[in-house]
Order: sequence, then structure tokens, then C-alpha cells
Amino acid sequence: MIVFERLAVVGLGLLGSSVALAAKRSGVARQVIGTTRNPEVLRETERLGIVDETRGFSDVAEGADLVVLATTIDAMPEVLRKVVPGLGGGALVTDVGSVKGPLVETLPGLLPPGVSYVGSHPMAGSHETSYRAARADLFEDSVCVVTDAQDAAAVARVDGFWEALGARVVRRSAARHDEEVAWVSHVPHVVAYAFAHAFSAAPSGARELAGPGFNDFTRIARSHAGLWSEILTVNRKAMAGSIEAVGSALLEFARAIEADDAAQVEDLIAAAHESLVADESSE
Repeated sequence: MIVFERLAVVGLGLLGSSVALAAKRSGVARQVIGTTRNPEVLRETERLGIVDETRGFSDVAEGADLVVLATTIDAMPEVLRKVVPGLGGGALVTDVGSVKGPLVETLPGLLPPGVSYVGSHPMAGSHETSYRAARADLFEDSVCVVTDAQDAAAVARVDGFWEALGARVVRRSAARHDEEVAWVSHVPHVVAYAFAHAFSAAPSGARELAGPGFNDFTRIARSHAGLWSEILTVNRKAMAGSIEAVGSALLEFARAIEADDAAQVEDLIAAAHESLVADESSE
């Protein structure tokens, strides 16, 4: 197992704090340093042992051989500029951002010579966003996408980091990642949000009848509004085709149901089943 002498985690919400806990538990990092904007979170994450030590942005990366950016996507260039002065030669920078294109285009150009950036996206999380919900096992048996980069040795080290945290690493280009994650994560969120928004028109007693299926479907609609509004708009180009396809499929169902065409509805459901089975068998 690759072992990093010092891991710096920039951003101590759910994902950043879970990275810190998982790294400490696995032994992939000998020391974990953390930083965030909120002084109370700095105090609490150190008190709870989520990180070994907290510092400010300007010195969090001093002596670090791996830096994980775990802020919102739009904040990553700003915080990277703040931590760059502490980066030494041979250090690695990765992130947990769920849209990779803008980061792959922007972040490498902010780094000094001898420091490499490799993008990451662990496909794990929760509708909770606080360090209070952090778990050392959050990444176990999950997929983590690691983006292509010119420095093969740096990519291998980032692969090893996520594997030590329990994730199964898959490699993607930034563009392919953004297109695929639109389908498996971003559009499902849009559909859940849209349904939850429309549910305000439901009869007043309907919520009382809701069972596990309703709760499973609407759980992701409880995700943080500010975080997800950013993700969805940043990935808008990759999402355009998938949103259109889902809208067309809903329209097909609506027309068949309105026409009382049970055979067509059954055909649409059967086609949906076959699509999922075919996709599972290709994995």
C-alpha cells in the first residue's frame, strides 16, 4: 500500500471529513492536516479526532505530499491559490468534485513546477453535508473515478490512495466522466427535485400514505440546495441530452396512460426492464 507522510484535506464537510477519517483508519497517511473557513468546524474536527491538526489555508499544505480539495467546485481554484505557497516539489493535488471538466482545465495551471494534479470523484455521499455525518467507511465498496493525466506515476498514486480507502477505482477522461455522471447522478437528482416540487399539488393527505418506495425515490431530493444547484449548472452541457431523453420518455408514458393503452404502457415498462438488465450484464 502506498503511504503518504502528510495528507492535507481542504474543506471539512461530509466528504473531506470522511476522507480524513478513512485515511487515518487505513493508515494510508501518517498525519492528516485539515482546514476550512469555519473556525468552529476547525475546533470540532480536531477535538473529535477527525484530523490530527488544523491550520490556515496558507500553511495547510506545508510538508504535504497529498492535498485533497473537498470544497465546492466553484471554490476550488480560489482555495488552491491559497494553499499553493505551501506546496513542495513532488506533491500531488486531487479533489472530490462531481464535475471534472472545469477542474481539469483550470487547476493544473495554478500549480508550481513539480506538483501534479489528478482529478478524482468518489461516488459516495449522503444528503447530509456536515462533518458530523462523516464516516470512515463512506468509500468502502463505492466507485471512485480518477481522471486521465500525463503523469502516470501520479495517477497510480492517486489510484492507490482511493483503493486504500476501500473504493474501486475506474479511469475516465474528464469529458466522459461528466457525460456519464449526468446519467447516473445528476439527472436522477433533477427528476427527484422535480417530483418533490410537483408534490405540492398532491392531495393534502397523500404524504400519510407514502411507503418505502416514495421515501427511497425522494431521499435525494433532500440534498443540499446550494451544493446541487452548483453541480447541475456547472455540468449543464453534459446534462442537456440526458434531460431531453428523460423528458421524452415521460411524455411517452403520459400519452400511453392518457390513451388507456395498457399494452403500450406494458411495452414501455418491459423496455425499461430490458435496458437495465442489458446494462447490468455488460458490466
